[in-house]
Amino acid sequence: MTLLSHLRPDRFTLALLASAIGATLMPATGAAAPVLKIVIAGSIALLFFLQGARLPREAIVGGIVHWRLHLTVFAATFILFPLLGLLLSKSLQPILAPGIALGILYLCLLPSTIQSSITFTSIAHGNVAAAVCSASASNVLGVFLTPLLMSFLMNTQGGVPLSAIGSVVMQLLVPFIVGHLARPWIGQWVERHRTVTGIVDRGAILLVVYYAFGEAVLNGLWHQLSARDLAVLIVLNCVLLATVLFVVTGASRLFGFSRPDEIAIVFCGSKKSLGSGVPIASILFPAAMIGVVILPLMLFHQIQLVVCAVLARAYASRAEAASARRS
Repeated sequence: MTLLSHLRPDRFTLALLASAIGATLMPATGAAAPVLKIVIAGSIALLFFLQGARLPREAIVGGIVHWRLHLTVFAATFILFPLLGLLLSKSLQPILAPGIALGILYLCLLPSTIQSSITFTSIAHGNVAAAVCSASASNVLGVFLTPLLMSFLMNTQGGVPLSAIGSVVMQLLVPFIVGHLARPWIGQWVERHRTVTGIVDRGAILLVVYYAFGEAVLNGLWHQLSARDLAVLIVLNCVLLATVLFVVTGASRLFGFSRPDEIAIVFCGSKKSLGSGVPIASILFPAAMIGVVILPLMLFHQIQLVVCAVLARAYASRAEAASARRS
């Protein structure tokens, strides 16, 4: 029953699915589309403003101290993942629906998650402070690195234009910095009202997913994408996650990290952020492409939650058994 509870999609995943279905049946058209774009831009700016307000200054300072751990996580996030994504997207592009290979590459260029990385590290009795520092730094760096890597690796249409990279910085990084600078005044309020800020975070993502899938449907998404494409994509995501987990676990043991540090490396280095990926995609790609580009990310999001939940409990069981033997 415990395993089945992990396999069951969480409410946010179900909401994402409902948004995609709603966009398929009733996409935003006519005068509603530009209004929705304005609302989305405002909600994304607010999302990153609140993320900045939530980031403790101690996490930034602490990130400098444990540099070997953070470099290992960043290498997994921004070197190992991109290399695997480039290999998969290049080799499978001829057999996948248009845009899916690009979505796989984009998935691999994204930063790590914050909330789930920290949560699973805590459940597994890992180094939570290091996970906070590493995941937070990964998200900040991702605002720069994801567009730059996309521009460097993407060879279609001349890559990502510099204007799009500037838009990412202005629409995401600037609100993040402003929010962090405002933390002394609003930080406690944000911490006390996590339910409200969570609604803003998830609401912004759901709006982007609805708009993106609506545009993709209007441009023939479900005529281009077959059941075989979805099956192949699910298998690819599983193989990708398994490969990264194997490599980062082996690397952390090879480099002599402690068990708590290994746990932080495994959970921070194997994740990809839906919360950052959807807003960045809404700026980097044309509206008609966003739906198909973020589809691999949406599937990977659920797969990583299931696998890491099981892995965290396995780590926790071993830690509790070792503690019982010592006592």
